[in-house]
Amino acid sequence: MLALTFDDGPDPVWTPAVLERLGRAEAPATFFVLGPRVEAHPDVLEAIVEAGHEVELHGWAHLRHPDHDEAEVAADTDRALMTLDRHGVRPTAWRLPWGMAAPFSARLAAERGLELVGWTVDTHDWRGDPAPAILQRIFVGLGQPDAVVLAHDAVGPGALREECAETAELVEPLLAAARGMGQVPVRIDGLGAIPTGRDGADG
Repeated sequence: MLALTFDDGPDPVWTPAVLERLGRAEAPATFFVLGPRVEAHPDVLEAIVEAGHEVELHGWAHLRHPDHDEAEVAADTDRALMTLDRHGVRPTAWRLPWGMAAPFSARLAAERGLELVGWTVDTHDWRGDPAPAILQRIFVGLGQPDAVVLAHDAVGPGALREECAETAELVEPLLAAARGMGQVPVRIDGLGAIPTGRDGADG
């Protein structure tokens, strides 16, 4: 099984572009969203849910946990969770911004009924590389059991690109390649084993 995941959205342009490709490929995905973008684009959040995809927590201000104290991270997290709750979404999974945990991160997650989710394959799509080059670089990793692919449907902090066109273009060939290896696309909640941290090679 393989879970295709997207961080930092929803975005009014690029999330619909990704959703269109997922629809054509008849594949589910998981979106780890940011609170302010949910507030700004509730219609896009609704489109994700209506298409049968999974919406989970990324955060509010995209905080690097090790750079902040526990109270600040807890407040950031709860603000994002309350925003999602107002839109009818109750996350059970949490991908930490930057994939960076502090000593208190796992406890905060457990207290809120959240499971930490990492990745095993990093597209590094934030660099703006062409979709074929991304696919060539990550190809081998797509075949590993319970693969979790990290991509971004919005331009987030630290990105070197100004748009997400190559990510949208990557969706269909990536899924075709994974299916060619016998992988079945699933949402995060359909995986047998969920990685909790960053992949050592790609992260």
